[in-house]
Amino acid sequence: MTEQRVVAGGAQTTDAPIEPGLRPRNFDHYVGQQRIVDNLRIAITAASRRGEPLDHVLFHGPPGLGKTTLAFIIAAETGVSVKVTAGPSIARAGDLAAMLTNLEPNDLLFVDEFHRLPRIVEEVLYPVMEDRALDIVIGKGPGAHSVRLNLPPFTLIGATTRYALLSAPLRDRFGASYRLDFYQTEEIATILHRSSEVLEIKATEEGIHELAKRSRGTPRVANRLLRRVRDYAQVKADGLISEEVALEALERIGVDELGLDEVDHKVLTSLTDTFEGRPVGLETLASSISEEPDTVMDVYEPYLLQLGFLERTPRGRRATRRAFGHLGLPYPDGSDGTSDPDASQVKLL
Repeated sequence: MTEQRVVAGGAQTTDAPIEPGLRPRNFDHYVGQQRIVDNLRIAITAASRRGEPLDHVLFHGPPGLGKTTLAFIIAAETGVSVKVTAGPSIARAGDLAAMLTNLEPNDLLFVDEFHRLPRIVEEVLYPVMEDRALDIVIGKGPGAHSVRLNLPPFTLIGATTRYALLSAPLRDRFGASYRLDFYQTEEIATILHRSSEVLEIKATEEGIHELAKRSRGTPRVANRLLRRVRDYAQVKADGLISEEVALEALERIGVDELGLDEVDHKVLTSLTDTFEGRPVGLETLASSISEEPDTVMDVYEPYLLQLGFLERTPRGRRATRRAFGHLGLPYPDGSDGTSDPDASQVKLL
């Protein structure tokens, strides 16, 4: 279900031909995440003056916010080659060894979906990240022995949407860890202006702003919506994305004014209607919408939490007063024996 959602932050097959061409090539063209960019600039400059590779870096946060883009920018800013792989592609220690032994001095190794590395590979990474040494076991049984290979200096960049799944020893071996946050509407609008120029799409300021409002603070979603609305504009409006055209196209796509789609409304309706605003466990909520608990927690919840439509309580998930208001429903005060934090404050006097 998530792969087909136009507002899904994760990469989709249709993004592959377009997305690389829309990525900024350096920090000067990168929009948003200003604190991270400033810190990376300083780290890169300092490492360059010492003649050393950049410390290992871990990027984490929701999908579609620019973790891969930042990795490529770091490579460009430092003038080194970047090798790209993903956690599921490194099934054995031998797979990792093949990649590491082919690295040139100061190369950058980017590993996406870092949380999906097998535990046996993770253990091999410890001396690799600390000492730039690779321990290989040769042979089996009593005759097996370990050989240590020294590796050239390099930088490992990991990207993950599941930071909590990384073990503490692995997290601690990164020199820097950065969490990417959702973008502001103005930042998304700036990104859309650049993307429309690259793709030669005609759009008014109002049309761009309407797209930006519904992009869930996620550049990948914004660019995907831009391409979908472009198709509608080419057929219905001579190729110009105006505010009116954007509104019509987004309504057809099923994305409301806050960027919520049919699946989001399904989650909210389950919380407000099926469970009548009462707290509900994650597995029960997932079953009510025929989804996996991990999908609900990692894909659907982050943006609803960001909007303040959902909260996690000790008794389970519950919809807030804002969620009821967005759906045009009355809030059932006292239905769960608690008060809504959006509606009142604790009286201390």
